[in-house]
Amino acid sequence: MNAASRSDSEARAAVVAAAQALFANGVMSHAGHANLSARAGTDSMLLTVSGVVRDLTPDRLARVGLDGAVLEGRLDTVNAEIVTMHSRVYQARPQVGGIIHTHSPHLLAFAMANRPLPCRYEALLRFGQAEDVPVVPWAPRGSERSVGGIIDAITAHPGTQAVLLGNHGVLVFGPGPAEAAALLTAMEEAAEGELAAAVLGGAASFPPGALEDVRASMARARP
Repeated sequence: MNAASRSDSEARAAVVAAAQALFANGVMSHAGHANLSARAGTDSMLLTVSGVVRDLTPDRLARVGLDGAVLEGRLDTVNAEIVTMHSRVYQARPQVGGIIHTHSPHLLAFAMANRPLPCRYEALLRFGQAEDVPVVPWAPRGSERSVGGIIDAITAHPGTQAVLLGNHGVLVFGPGPAEAAALLTAMEEAAEGELAAAVLGGAASFPPGALEDVRASMARARP
């Protein structure tokens, strides 16, 4: 289903399910900190009202215009700061239907080191992240420098579906909240694998043509 055509209840349920999946997969911030959103129509989004999403329920999302105006509900002060981080990505990427920001522990290591996450884990290819995840230089949370850096990064890397936020965390986006959550899980696994492989001399790169081989294998498996 196209993200813009989801009903309000379907979009809310999708955000809640994505949050539950991230906790179940053990890839959420230890503190339960995150903000998630889903595109709602062509000019608004549903955004979690609080920065803590443990036990998230459908009523804990506000409807916010892509111009930043709160249309329904009320955002906590902490989440009011990050409205533009979500809205500007939706504006820049019309195909995006869901966005997740959190501080996944192993991805946080790459963000704090200001090191891109290499694409050396097959699951990343399968979820469409076929290039290294770029780093956005640190700037104050929700500031124009921070949001502008995110937009600059995704403009410079049109194939990426995520960015690492320097000294802060990660931002992932996809066709819907479920796809963003699945990619975030694969990215956290990739980060953990990269750090573990370092003691063995480092992770190996894919051979040439790996992406095409994976796509062909996935196409053969489709009914």
